Amino acid sequence: MANQPVGSLWLKQVLGLDHYRLTHRSFIGPRDRLEMALDGGIEQVYGPKYAPAENSISEHIEFLLKYDDLSLDFLQAVFGQTNEAELIAFLAKSPSGRYARKIGFLYEWLTGRTLDLDFKPGGNYIDLLDDDKYVTGNTVRNSRWRINDNLLGVREFCPMVRRTQAMSEMLAIDLKGQIEELKEEYSPEIFNRATQYLYRKETKSSYEIESEKPSPDRMNRFIAILHQAGTQPAADVLSEANLTVLQNAIVDPRYTQPDYRDFQNYIGQTNYRMEEIYHYVCPPPDMVRTMMEGLVAVEQKTMGGPAVIRAAMIAFGFVFIHPFLDGNGRIHRFLIHDMLTRDGLAEKGLIIPVSAHMLNNMKDYDAALEDFSKPLMQRITFTAGAGGQVTVTNPDDVAGYFRYPDLTMQSTYLAQTIQSTIRHDLSEELFFLERYDELKGELQNLIDMPDRKLNELIVFLHQNKGIFPNRRKNNFAEITEDEFAAMQRIYAEIFARD
Repeated sequence: MANQPVGSLWLKQVLGLDHYRLTHRSFIGPRDRLEMALDGGIEQVYGPKYAPAENSISEHIEFLLKYDDLSLDFLQAVFGQTNEAELIAFLAKSPSGRYARKIGFLYEWLTGRTLDLDFKPGGNYIDLLDDDKYVTGNTVRNSRWRINDNLLGVREFCPMVRRTQAMSEMLAIDLKGQIEELKEEYSPEIFNRATQYLYRKETKSSYEIESEKPSPDRMNRFIAILHQAGTQPAADVLSEANLTVLQNAIVDPRYTQPDYRDFQNYIGQTNYRMEEIYHYVCPPPDMVRTMMEGLVAVEQKTMGGPAVIRAAMIAFGFVFIHPFLDGNGRIHRFLIHDMLTRDGLAEKGLIIPVSAHMLNNMKDYDAALEDFSKPLMQRITFTAGAGGQVTVTNPDDVAGYFRYPDLTMQSTYLAQTIQSTIRHDLSEELFFLERYDELKGELQNLIDMPDRKLNELIVFLHQNKGIFPNRRKNNFAEITEDEFAAMQRIYAEIFARD
């Protein structure tokens, strides 16, 4: 007996939903089997007893909710091809059944249409999402279907985050505890000095990710913005007025905007033949404001949830909406800090330099962004006119992709990035500062030189891992080779100690 598609995969094939990504694909076969496919998705074979009673859309939707990963984007497309009368007849067979009620609730939630029922769903209230399988939001009771709506957002914008093994492992890590351990290991003076330096490093890195070199005044404005992270109510921070002020403060004055964009935006590059290569086409402009309103609702609906996931949903949600022509990436990274500070992972005045880590690991950061953009580019259709004007020609087909993103990968990535940043970037900076003071004193005893020159020498020595670079020696013509050798020995002794 050959394996037969069931659930999401059956619906995808029968309804012609070719460009929708499924993270869990199910089959009915002679024996149970579970394996990971080449694209990272899970393929699972269930025995014959799991087969739906009949090959109807409703039966396969029920199987989807029982065993497959829930994609609101995909389910919305399925409901778009579902006959309402047939669906109502299916629900009427078990009006108090948990999956009948979930299907009815999701149909109305995703389509905005109210089913004309001749029965009243009953039973105790049940959670829409299983806490063991998904990260969930705060509950809103729906009395019509007797459902606890614990989705992460609202109809205008609602991400999904699955509790994969990698995600569960990251959530089990006490990141705040790791920061507290560092604070116990180093003196408050060292910790404060490191923090002040890291604000500037974070700002510089955030601009460098965009291949920009900001003017000193723009640097200082961004540093001031970072210092304000977590101090205002989230709804104020995420308001159009406030985000526009941020955008105006951090971009070149020629690219400031008075409010959210009213034009179609995209991210791309021009090749050597002067042809445009499109990496990401942003949501159409008429979706931007409602999606941003939905983003505010996500923050409210997930209050008290895991700080890292909240930061990922708000920050990546923002950058995928892309409400401005320029500055989206820097605001996206500011929002990470705002959420981490707001939720108490990073206390006021402490910064976790995620941008610096991203800059040093751009392949991973790009992968997190492309995990969302690449599937979209296989599905979206658009025309490009004169002057680079882009028009999306299938907005209804991609609206669900924008509004209901699966941010599991991005949430896992951010959790891993924050952990690496605490363990390495923050830890290494503290370690260096503590050794720096001792090194500076020893070198000053060796040669009594001006403070500015001594600092410059230490930077060159440290950047080259304790060996003073020959090409820099011309800057210190007064220093002998024996003295350079002595400096290197002192450096090695100080930095070799635990």
